[in-house]
Amino acid sequence: MTSVQHHKGRARHWIAAALGLLALAAPAASMAANAGDQLYERTLMTAADGRCRLFAPAISAALDAARAQARGATLRSGASEQQVQALEQRARAKADGAACNSPDLTTAATRVKKAFEGYAQMQTMTYPGDVASWKAERAVSATIPVWRLSQLSAFGADRLMFGLAGRAKAVTAVATFENGQRPYAARIIVRDTNRTQGPYIDPRGGRALSAKVAPRNASLVFTAETREEAPATLLPVGAKTGLAFRFPTAVADAMSELDPREAVTVEFAFPGRGDEMTRRAYVEVGDFAAGRAFLR
Repeated sequence: MTSVQHHKGRARHWIAAALGLLALAAPAASMAANAGDQLYERTLMTAADGRCRLFAPAISAALDAARAQARGATLRSGASEQQVQALEQRARAKADGAACNSPDLTTAATRVKKAFEGYAQMQTMTYPGDVASWKAERAVSATIPVWRLSQLSAFGADRLMFGLAGRAKAVTAVATFENGQRPYAARIIVRDTNRTQGPYIDPRGGRALSAKVAPRNASLVFTAETREEAPATLLPVGAKTGLAFRFPTAVADAMSELDPREAVTVEFAFPGRGDEMTRRAYVEVGDFAAGRAFLR
């Protein structure tokens, strides 16, 4: 192969990747294309951006959110975690081999900028899941805590709002209890990806999120750092009072590594006779990682 042919081949690769990103900028379009190809292309351009500083922060955040969404779609399509990781490694290696000033990369970056300009300006985004959705809000108040990324969950007559709140995007659970009981502690239980090879999903459970959690002995347990009366702006619609529990940032990091089809457990502890009594709510992982990247 001549040097000219080699150059054209590399150009076609970068431009093809950029064209794929163009088609995937809109969430509706992203469902139609091949999830693995999307993940490869978006990971490649995200890695190139990290090394070469190709994009303004808003474009970088939009691209990373799209990469995380493609990762979730790839896992939903049936790929294993190991296969996804191998694909991501190949994409990063390809990006590492490109000079930051190469015409091929410049052409691809220009097309990516054009594709994501509108997406980067969006202030709200909803990420539908199999059972529940995440709502992302870029707008933030300097004085009033508001949800930046949230999911509503009902467990019996009780309700839970869970996600990232306030300027600090603190991992927060706000719960209201129909019978007026007040838990003294709360815990979040997340599958430990370092000790497991994939999600625990019982096909007999149907849409029940309780059938999509790992056993406790294969999970990480995070205890709430604070408990306080919930601000009105964080309460579920219609609720007058509730308790807000704040958790370490490590919860968000752990959830971002999970399969979108699985769930995490939010466990509330109440005083009982002898042993404590617990009540559990479940949160679908879904596109949590994409929503978190959208807020960056």
